[in-house]
Amino acid sequence: MPVEALSPSQLDAYLARIGLDRPVRPDLATLDTIVRAHVQAIPFENLDVQLGHPLTTDPAAAFVKLVEARRGGWCYEHNGVLGAALAAIGCDVTRMSAGVMRQVRGDESMGSHLCLLVDCEGPHLVDAGFGSWLGAPLPLRTGEWLHDPLPVALGHTDDGLWRVSVSLGTSEMSYDFAAEPADEAQLSALCEWQATDLASVFVQNLTAQRRADSSYLMLRGKVISVVTTSGEDRREIASAQELVEILLELFLLDVPEAAGLWPAIEARHEALFGPQTAPTT
Repeated sequence: MPVEALSPSQLDAYLARIGLDRPVRPDLATLDTIVRAHVQAIPFENLDVQLGHPLTTDPAAAFVKLVEARRGGWCYEHNGVLGAALAAIGCDVTRMSAGVMRQVRGDESMGSHLCLLVDCEGPHLVDAGFGSWLGAPLPLRTGEWLHDPLPVALGHTDDGLWRVSVSLGTSEMSYDFAAEPADEAQLSALCEWQATDLASVFVQNLTAQRRADSSYLMLRGKVISVVTTSGEDRREIASAQELVEILLELFLLDVPEAAGLWPAIEARHEALFGPQTAPTT
């Protein structure tokens, strides 16, 4: 299914949202500039899941939320809008279905992630919605890159799929994908499951993530992390008010109703970690 492009006025609004101006061209330099600007301007976040708001894989709805309402979102939203913007510029864009941590979760994870294949001076994996882990387009070939401050690798699985991996200290996140058009029904089903099922990590815990120059910012529950090439600094947020302030200051999210999530955030933290404080480096 062809990716529906943004209208000219929508493209202008999207470019303004990420701090860019025309002219934009379907070339690799432009693609790189757009992806880098997107992951710094628009955070990854699951506040709507936490607040019980319905979510879909519809790029038009994502445009209203991410661009017009100046919110963040998750993969279906980020890459839905980004794909439509790139199509408007003249890039050849394919939506792809992926499975996050498929090596652990199995094939039922396929559809848990939306990423993009963009043919622009060769095929590239483009992904602004994997927790802001990826900071630039990746040429579709085996290799390793530094998306400062995080190392990124692309290779193959034993059963012939592509696997992209990102390292954070001793932990690693990955997803597997085939370089072919997504099963949109599969994406929709996994979007619904991740937004509503009690077993979903997005239902269980608040998260917000963003790139800021050469730093990577991550909020999980009540723990805020700032990752640089020197290491990771972590601390615990102390109150609902501080949560709202951090969402605005670090993640550019003006969502005062997030204060109402604080009791559940504290309960989840206590269940996972007990009275221990967040470690720092």
